[in-house]
Amino acid sequence: MTRARAHAKINLALVVGPRRPDDKHEVATVLQAVDLRDDIALERGDELSVEGFEEDTLVRGALEALARKADVEPAWSVRIEKRIPVAAGLGGGSSDAATALRLANATLAAPLPPESLHELAADLGADVPFFLASGPQLATGDGSDLSSLALPVDYVVLVVLPDGQRKDSTASVYRSFDGRQGDRDFETRRDGLLHALGSVNIGRDLAALPPNDLASSPVSTELVRLGAFRADVSGAGPAVYGLFEADPVARRAAGSLRRVGPTWLARPVG
Repeated sequence: MTRARAHAKINLALVVGPRRPDDKHEVATVLQAVDLRDDIALERGDELSVEGFEEDTLVRGALEALARKADVEPAWSVRIEKRIPVAAGLGGGSSDAATALRLANATLAAPLPPESLHELAADLGADVPFFLASGPQLATGDGSDLSSLALPVDYVVLVVLPDGQRKDSTASVYRSFDGRQGDRDFETRRDGLLHALGSVNIGRDLAALPPNDLASSPVSTELVRLGAFRADVSGAGPAVYGLFEADPVARRAAGSLRRVGPTWLARPVG
């Protein structure tokens, strides 16, 4: 049995544009993996089985898609040890799916090449390919076109999941975005993100990146008050993150915000 870590992600910036002909939206987003993680264990089996997380559909669907693509039987046994909060904007399900894909592909007599695996991952979800990549990425197009970024990792991440908040459906979040005409001046805002990225040398420089276009939270303001140099919602939320220069400051903030909801301290994965 082989094992691998399935890391969570945060969106260090998320700029959203108009609806595309394929009914998806143009985006420009900075994706950073953090060491909050699930663990995935996989081995060849007599049939496809996924244990440890009853709500899973993504891992099973990913492995069925891999089997079809590789023209083999979907015969793997998978166990998921879940730590990343579900439906929080942290990409846990996508990370699990990508990690299982990578592990299962390695068991094949003729593994799919990276390009084919990326294409398969993109069909599963726009952010699944990110979890096959290494290091921070700029994701454009529908979110599956990736370009590597050299970003600093000299900071601590505090993730907060406000009590009582549930993630709205992706369709609902984008309907709300369209309803307020959020796509206005997309190219200008995207160019602003790219310009800001060009000036990032140390962690604190990430404060200049634009805020999330899809979601906001009063918890972000509280994180800044407690010492974060940047705070924002990850993805469509509801998880909120703060970036801190010093571990003790982040820990004090975590203690203060436990009244808001569960907290996790993490480090960026370079």
